[in-house]
Amino acid sequence: MTISAAMSTRLNEQITIEFSAAHAYLAMALAFDQMGLKNLHKWFLAQHDEEREHGMKIVGFMHNVGSTVTLDTIPKPQGGYKNVEAIVRAALDSELEVTRRINDLVTLAESEKDFATRSFLQWFVDEQVEEVATMTDLLNLVKLAGNNVLQVEAQLRHEMASQS
Repeated sequence: MTISAAMSTRLNEQITIEFSAAHAYLAMALAFDQMGLKNLHKWFLAQHDEEREHGMKIVGFMHNVGSTVTLDTIPKPQGGYKNVEAIVRAALDSELEVTRRINDLVTLAESEKDFATRSFLQWFVDEQVEEVATMTDLLNLVKLAGNNVLQVEAQLRHEMASQS
């Protein structure tokens, strides 16, 4: 089975986007670590791992359909965030952009009647609903906590402990 050249190009772009998001989450995690916010650090490291897995999932699909994977340069992540809210807002913005791009891939797959890729992309559609909701919830929590980011730390510690 093969996919179109256009789809191959767009999936390669999405791999770069996923790895870029992973790199950005790592930078955010390191910023939290420098602030002494260990739970936000751990939580954003987990997000880094997830985004990397998403990129690798696309790599695997492309191998399965006989398409060539072409890696591109990953841009340097943003830095110099003013505060916790700015970091979380940037993460949410990133998730919204990834969602838009996944939706564009679905539109392309549907227009090409590429049902295998369309089926594959459904996992990403569902995942992005979760990612945006989770990041929106975290941003709301940060806003609610105001200057008391230790409340955010405590809530994340509780949530991570209940997931273990």
